[in-house]
Amino acid sequence: MFRSKKHSQSHNHRDNDSTQEDGKINELRAALGPLSSRSSKYCTDACLRRYLIARNWNVEKARKMLEETLKWRAAYKPEEIRWHEVAFEGETGKVSRANFCDRQGRSVLIMRPGMQNTTPSEVSVRHLVYLLENAILNLVEGQEQMCWLIDFTGFTMKTNVSVKIASDVINILQNHYPERLAVAFLYNPPKIFQAFWKAIKYFLDPKTSQKVKFVNPKDKGSVELMKSYFDMENLPSVFGGKATLEYDHQQFSQMMAQDELKAAQVWGLDEKAHHITNGPSSGPEVAPEPITATN
Repeated sequence: MFRSKKHSQSHNHRDNDSTQEDGKINELRAALGPLSSRSSKYCTDACLRRYLIARNWNVEKARKMLEETLKWRAAYKPEEIRWHEVAFEGETGKVSRANFCDRQGRSVLIMRPGMQNTTPSEVSVRHLVYLLENAILNLVEGQEQMCWLIDFTGFTMKTNVSVKIASDVINILQNHYPERLAVAFLYNPPKIFQAFWKAIKYFLDPKTSQKVKFVNPKDKGSVELMKSYFDMENLPSVFGGKATLEYDHQQFSQMMAQDELKAAQVWGLDEKAHHITNGPSSGPEVAPEPITATN
C-alpha cells in the first residue's frame, strides 16, 4: 500500500531526469528556429533527443550537429533515393535488410563484403544510405535503433572497400544518423581484415567503436553474446544460427517498391509524378517535390 522511501526517491529521480530532458529538447527546438516542412518532419522530439544524447546533452553542440544534418539531407535527399537507382548495387545481396529483427524488435541490416559486385563508389554509399533509411522506416514503434550483421564469407582484399569509401560511410552514420546503431557484429573476420580495421578505426568516435563487436564462433563468450541479441531460430547459419541466409533480388526489389509507397506517405512526397519500378531505370528520374513547397 505504501511505497518505500527508496522507491519514491528513484521514481522522483526519473521524473526529474525526464523533465530536464524535455527542457533540453524544447531548448534545442527553440535554438533551431523555423524549419521547412521536410526538416520539421525530420526533427521530432525523438530525433532531437538522439542528437542531444550524441552530444552529451549539450544544446549548442547538438544544434550544430543537427543543422549540419539538415544541410546534408537537403543536398543529399536520402528520402528521395529510389531502389531502381541503386538496385544493381544490391544484386548479390551484399547489403540487405533481414526478414527478422533482434530480440528487442530492432531492424537488422546484413552486410556481406565477400559478395562485392561493383567497384565501391558514391553509388555504393547511396545504396547503403537507402537501406539505412529503409531500416529506420521499418522500425517497430518505440524502437529507434538497428543492428548490423557483417558476414565475412568469401572476403578477400579484392572485395574490400577503400578506406575513403569506408570513411565516407562512417562520417554519414556518425554525423547524420546518431544513436541509430545499437550494435554491429563482425562475424569471424579473417586476419587480412585486421589491417583494414586499424585504418578505419581511426575515423570512429569512441562511442561508435564500443558498438562494434568481433564475434569468433569458437569463443563461447561470443556465441553467448549473439544469443543474447538474437533468437537462434531466426539467425542465419553464417552467423551461428539455425536459419538459411537466402537473398532473392527480385523479391527484395518488390519489398523495396512497397516500402517506397510507405516512405512517400511519411515524407509527403508526391508519388503521382514518380515512377516506381523493380528494375534499373534507363533514363534519369525527376526527383519528386514535397507537397508543401518550402525551402
